[in-house]
Amino acid sequence: MKKSLFNILLFSGFTLFAQQTNDLKLWYNTPSGTVWENALPIGNGFQGTMVYGNVEKEIFQLNEGTVWSGSPNRNDNPNALGALPEIRKLIFQGEYKAAEKLTNENIITKKSHGQTFQSVGNLELNFSGQQNYTNYYRELDIEKAVAKTTYKVDGVTYTREAFTSFSDRILVIKLSADQPGKLSFSAGYTSQHKKQKIAINGTSEISLMGTTSDLEGVEGKVKFNALARFKVEGGSVNAVANSIRIEKANSVVIFVSIATNFINYNDISGNENELAKVFLDKAFGTNFDKLKTAHIAKYQKYFKRVKLDLGSTEAAKVPTDQRLANFRNVSDPSFVALYYQYGRYLLISSSQPGGQAANLQGIWNNSLKPAWDSKYTININTEMNYWPAEKTNLSEMHEPLLKMIQELAETGKETAKVMYGARGWMAHHNTDIWRINGAVDGATWGVWNAGGGWLSQHIWERYLYTGNKNYLQSVYEVLKGAATFYADFLVKDPVNGWLVVAPGNSPENAPAAHQGSTITAGSTMDNQIVFDVFSSAIRASEILGKDKEYAESLRILRKMLPPMQIGKFNQLQEWIDDIDNPKDNHRHISHLYGLYPSNQISAYRTPELFAAAKNTLLQRGDVSTGWSMGWKVNWWAKMQDGNHAYALIQNQLTPLGVNKGGGGTYNNLFDAHPPFQIDGNFGCTSGITEMLMQSSDGAIHLLPALPDALKGYGEISGLKARGGFEIKDLKWKQGKLVSVSIQSNLGGNLRLRTPNEIIAMKDHKNLKKAVGENSNVFYQVNEVEKPIISKESDIKPLAIQTTYLYDLDTKKGKTYTFIVL
Repeated sequence: MKKSLFNILLFSGFTLFAQQTNDLKLWYNTPSGTVWENALPIGNGFQGTMVYGNVEKEIFQLNEGTVWSGSPNRNDNPNALGALPEIRKLIFQGEYKAAEKLTNENIITKKSHGQTFQSVGNLELNFSGQQNYTNYYRELDIEKAVAKTTYKVDGVTYTREAFTSFSDRILVIKLSADQPGKLSFSAGYTSQHKKQKIAINGTSEISLMGTTSDLEGVEGKVKFNALARFKVEGGSVNAVANSIRIEKANSVVIFVSIATNFINYNDISGNENELAKVFLDKAFGTNFDKLKTAHIAKYQKYFKRVKLDLGSTEAAKVPTDQRLANFRNVSDPSFVALYYQYGRYLLISSSQPGGQAANLQGIWNNSLKPAWDSKYTININTEMNYWPAEKTNLSEMHEPLLKMIQELAETGKETAKVMYGARGWMAHHNTDIWRINGAVDGATWGVWNAGGGWLSQHIWERYLYTGNKNYLQSVYEVLKGAATFYADFLVKDPVNGWLVVAPGNSPENAPAAHQGSTITAGSTMDNQIVFDVFSSAIRASEILGKDKEYAESLRILRKMLPPMQIGKFNQLQEWIDDIDNPKDNHRHISHLYGLYPSNQISAYRTPELFAAAKNTLLQRGDVSTGWSMGWKVNWWAKMQDGNHAYALIQNQLTPLGVNKGGGGTYNNLFDAHPPFQIDGNFGCTSGITEMLMQSSDGAIHLLPALPDALKGYGEISGLKARGGFEIKDLKWKQGKLVSVSIQSNLGGNLRLRTPNEIIAMKDHKNLKKAVGENSNVFYQVNEVEKPIISKESDIKPLAIQTTYLYDLDTKKGKTYTFIVL
C-alpha cells in the first residue's frame, strides 16, 4: 500500500493541465464564404457578432440582445376559462381529438404567437486586389474570447482581430499589415430591416439606425442604432456615399456600439442614440491593447474558473472542421475538452448580468425570421441552455434567466387568473422578450402549461448551489406562486382519484392510442414537475420559517399526485395509461425529466424506476435532433453508463448530414437541430460534467460515468456542487480516481461517493463511512411514491457499479484533500 500511495502521490504531482494553447482554439485554413454556420461567434451578453474571416469581403454580422420585433403586448385567451370544463370532460371521456379541437379554438391565442429575435445587420469591409492570398488562417481563441484572421498577399501579412468587449460593451476590430501603408478598404452597413437609415457622421463614423418589424398585429417599436467609428493610423479616411473609405493606412481600429430604446419588457422609452454614443465615446479614447487586456481579464474571471484536461493525441493537430469529420473514427480526447469549454464560452458570451437570457440561438442570429422566431421555448430548450450555469461555476450567467423568470411570474399572474381562474402564476411552452404567457402555435405544443413550473426550479437550484438565504427570501413568492397555480389548477381524475393536470401533454408526443393527439391528463412529466414545484415550495417555507399551514396543504396535495408507473414493456410510462409504443423514437422523452434534471429516479433509492428509465432510453434510440442528443448525454451519465454517454457525444460531434435521422454539429461547432439551436451545445457541456461529477442524489458522486475512451488519465478543477462545495482538483488514471480536493464554502457534512476507496486524507482524521440520510440540508432528497408496476412487467433492478460512501464534517472556507486507492 505504501508503494501504491507513493505512485499516486508521484502521479498527482505531474502537471495534467498540459493542453497546448491550440487546444482551446477553433481554427481553420479556409474562410467562411457565404455560410453563416462557418463563421465564428463572439459576444459579451449584450452584443453578438459572427466573424466570417473572408479576405476580399469580410463580414461582421451583428446582433444586440434586445432587437426583437413587436413591442409590449399580452396574448392571453380569455375564452379558455369558459371552455375548460368541457375540455376536461372530453379528455376524461377519451375524446382527445374533440378536446384538441376545443383547445385550438379556446386556449390557443388569437393574438401574437410570440415575437422574433432579429439581426441588426452586417458591417462589411471590402478589400480589392486581394483574391490571390496565401498562408490563410483564422481562429477563435475561447481562452481569450478573441477572433483572429491572418493571410498574406504580395509578401504582406495582414492580421485582423475582433472581440466584443466585456469591459466596454462594444465590438472592437483591429486591422493591420506588417508593412506600412498597405491597408486600403471600404466599410459600410447592410441590413434586412425595412425601416432603416444609414448615415455618415463626419468622415470617420457611420450609423445604421432602424426599427424592428411588425408581427402578427403587434407594431415593431424597438429602435436601434449601430454606430461604427474608425481610428486610422497613417493614410486617409473619407466618406464616400454611405460608406467609409480607408486608403494606405498602417492600421485601423473599428469601434462598433449598438444600443436600443428597450429598458424592460414593458418600457421602451430609452434613447438608443445617446446610449450608443456613450459606449462609443467611452471606449474610443483608449488604445487597442488596453481595451483588449481589460476585455480578456474580465472574460477570464469567468472562463478560467474551470479547467479540463483529457490528454491530447495526434488527431488534435488538424483544423477544427477536419477534427469534427474525423472524431467518430479516431481518439481525440482534447476535442471533447474543447467542445466542453466551448459550451461555457458560449454561455459567458450570450448571457451576462443585466442582459437578456440566452435564447434558442444564444445571441447570434442572421435573420429577421429565424426558425421558431429564436424565442424562448420553455418545454426544454431554455432550461437546457442553463444546465451548465451553476455546476460549471458560471452562476452569474444564470442571472438573466432568473430575472426573466421573475418577470414571467409577474406577467403570468394575469394569465393564470384570466385563462384558468387560478391564483399564482403560470406560463405555457413559449415566451419572448415581452414575457408573454399565453398558449401559442397550436394544441400540439401550446396547451402544455408547465413552462412556469419547470422554470421556477432554476430559482430553487440557484439556492441549492449558493445557500444564499437572502436570495431565497427575495424569490420565495415566485416559488410559492408556481405551486399555488397548481394547487388551484389540478383536478381529480375520475378513474383513479389522483390529482392531475388537465389539459396537459407530454411535449410534443402524440400517442396513437390518444387518437394521435397530444392532449391528455396527468402525463408523467406533468406529475413530476408538479411534485418538484410543491417540494421546493415546501422546503423554502421550512428554511425561511414561514407559511407553515400553506406548506402542509401542499404536502397533502403532493400525496394525491399519480405515482410513476412501469408498463408492460418494462418502460417508464409516459402517460397514465400503459400505451407506450416501444418502437416510438420521438425526440422528446419528457417523462425522463424525473431522471434528469430532476432526481426523482435514482439508482439507489428507486431501483425499479431506474431500470425502467434505461429501458425507455433504449427503446427511444440514440440518434435524434441536436438538443435531444444533448439531453440523452445527461440521461446516460445519470444511468452511470459512460460508454453510452460518450457514444452520444460522438453522434453529436458529427458533421450535419451524417447521422441518419438528423442532428450533429456545424463546422463552427454550433449544435445542429437542424437548423442551429444552441441548446445542444449547452446540453452536452452539462452532460460531460455529469459524467465526471454529480451532486443531485444525496452525495457528491465522483466519476459516476467515466467512459473507456477517457479513462487513461484526466483532471478537472473548478466544478461546483450543491451545498457550496467546489471541486478544486479531481484527478484520475486508468479509470480510477487518484485524488480530489474539495473546498467547503458553507460548511456542513460532505458526503462523497467514490468508485474506489479513499486511503488517506491530508491533515484530517474524521472521515468515516456514511450511514443513513445525509445531514446536509442541501442534499435532502424527497421520497417518491412506490411505482405502480404492470402485471405484465418483469422489471428487475439493474446491477450497478460498486461505490464507496463517506462522510466528513467540514468547516466553512476550508479545503479538504483526499488520496484514493
